[in-house]
Amino acid sequence: MTDDLIGPNDIAYRLELTPAQLKIVHTALKSLYDDLGHEEKEVGDVVAEVLAKLPGEHEIRAIDLDRERRPSA
Repeated sequence: MTDDLIGPNDIAYRLELTPAQLKIVHTALKSLYDDLGHEEKEVGDVVAEVLAKLPGEHEIRAIDLDRERRPSA
């Protein structure tokens, strides 16, 4: 019985991230994508789909990790 399984196009999880966390996730996924070989095309396609859901390179680069991680005064 597979009635309780998540379908291939269903939303499986929602995740709230701080700007610093978003930058780290984007950087990690981009590194993973860049390191994948031709034999891992299916994984690369999924990683690319996730990256497409995130803000673009320009917005990610604008996130200042030092400022984001500094304690609020």
